[in-house]
Amino acid sequence: MNYRHAFHAGNHADVLKHIVLLALVDALKRKDTPFFVLDTHAGRGRYLLGGAESRKTSEADEGVFRLLDAPHLPALVEAYLRAVQANNPVGALVAYPGSPLLVAQAMRDQDRLAACELQPEEAAALKDLFAHDPRVAVHARDGYGAMKKALLPPRAGTQRIARGLVLIDPPYEAQDAEYPQIIAALRDALERWPAATYAVWYPIKQRRTLQPFFRKAAALPSRGAFVAELQVRPDDSPLRLTGSGMLVLNPPWQLEHALAPVLPVLAAALGEAGASQRLEWLRPPA
Repeated sequence: MNYRHAFHAGNHADVLKHIVLLALVDALKRKDTPFFVLDTHAGRGRYLLGGAESRKTSEADEGVFRLLDAPHLPALVEAYLRAVQANNPVGALVAYPGSPLLVAQAMRDQDRLAACELQPEEAAALKDLFAHDPRVAVHARDGYGAMKKALLPPRAGTQRIARGLVLIDPPYEAQDAEYPQIIAALRDALERWPAATYAVWYPIKQRRTLQPFFRKAAALPSRGAFVAELQVRPDDSPLRLTGSGMLVLNPPWQLEHALAPVLPVLAAALGEAGASQRLEWLRPPA
């Protein structure tokens, strides 16, 4: 695997993914009982925006940096920006937090995170990042494998943790071959941990090619499934990536209402001419 998220940290896809992720964690915190989060493709956890990889693409310039100067942002976007800036000196943005760090910052003492990363160098950096946080377990292993009996359903000693979230955010190096693997992993995990929420990030290159994935996701035995999408350029753009989306299965109550005002703001702030957004149920709530 050659993918390195450092080239893309803080871009429009990260903005969408992390706003949804923090909204999901916030929903879990409404109850006092502990929850468990599994991040299947965690990366290194923190990325220097002035590093060689980030500056080579400058994708954060068209993502999180644009939001810093945007006025009148929805509450979920403001909460996301506060979480990002918590990793930085006052008045500066030099490092971008990956999904495991954002989750760890938002968790309480009783909550737990398992972060999986297969690439040795990235996994080593992730272990260093959380070396002194007993709430976080870093696993240098395949995230899909971790969704099976190894980590799901989760336990704290002999006690099963009933509530939680699984974030699936693969690099899609296998291109279209990734989608059947995601569906198979979701089907298996839903059988063993049906109460959890599952969130899948996916790239959008040409939207019509995603229809088979959506049909199979809608057929999974969930209590409901929706997609939240941000396309920063038209669907027929010659550029390879036009946007991205988040598929959410078993979403928390009224999450779609919280996200509804966010997507148009992101499309206006981060998009080019022809940008669009979509929030649509694939499987209405049961």
